[in-house]
Amino acid sequence: MTPEIGGFLVGHATDPEGLTGCSVVLCAEGAVAGVDVRGAAPGTRETDLLRPMNLVERVHAVLLSGGSAFGLDAAAGVVRFLEERGIGFDTKVARVPIVPAAVLFDLGLGSPKSRPDAAMGYRACEAARERPGEEGNVGAGTGASVGKVAGPGLAMKAGLGMACARLARGVKVAAIVAVNAFGDVLDYASGRILAGARKPLVGGFLNTLNAMTTELGQRALGFSSNTTIGVVYTNAVLDKEGANKVAQMAHDGLARSIVPVHTMFDGDTIFVMSRGKTQADLSTIGSVAALAVAEAVKRAVLKAEPAGGLPSASSLHGSDGG
Repeated sequence: MTPEIGGFLVGHATDPEGLTGCSVVLCAEGAVAGVDVRGAAPGTRETDLLRPMNLVERVHAVLLSGGSAFGLDAAAGVVRFLEERGIGFDTKVARVPIVPAAVLFDLGLGSPKSRPDAAMGYRACEAARERPGEEGNVGAGTGASVGKVAGPGLAMKAGLGMACARLARGVKVAAIVAVNAFGDVLDYASGRILAGARKPLVGGFLNTLNAMTTELGQRALGFSSNTTIGVVYTNAVLDKEGANKVAQMAHDGLARSIVPVHTMFDGDTIFVMSRGKTQADLSTIGSVAALAVAEAVKRAVLKAEPAGGLPSASSLHGSDGG
């Protein structure tokens, strides 16, 4: 189901030659936000202010970007786009747009000199709309890959996926996830590997978790070009503490779909944005968010196309992503 929640706009900017890009979720009226960082190698911006004890209650956008730490520059373009429209936290002397961000490492797949910058962040905002349709090799997922225990040459192309669930009383919970994991991506319903580390020469999948216990796996454990990042957004009412709890629960969707996940070589980060007037049970929202994240991860690999010399799930065994 294509995410479409009033008040939220989603946009992408893509460099198909350099194999990088960024994605933005805009909320001009401001959204209560939270975040949970589970990976051990994150690259983030403005995450501390999302803690419940800190001052700022609302954010105006969340950026997901390729380019590793360089990609954080794209947030400046999002800030400029919002400032030009008078959107931001009122400090009395200026309106300051609040734009948290997270990045993934994609420098090894395309050109390491191609990185999202402020201009790309601005273009993602210009492209933002309420009913986004692009998935796969777009935005923050342009240079994403998965299954790297045997090295980057035996990995597979992944990308960006989206999903949305509808609850009672018109409540919706959507997820957008850029999947660039060290581990394999599994079908969360069947447990079947959809994309991951491939066996050299003979084909098929290595099974990353099993390979990590072998000499081959131990030699590859320093490969750090990873991280899965995402945003869950909803029209249900959440306070800041509730948004952080939903972010925590949403990581269960990564755990269902990526094995292993939250490693020392991943910077897995999920943001939550809430805007709306409909009350909903917090545990229900968190549980549904986990399902939306799991589905978005699945779609991220099924919608990906081969790039950078890597095959994708669609090129190996077709796509059933809908």
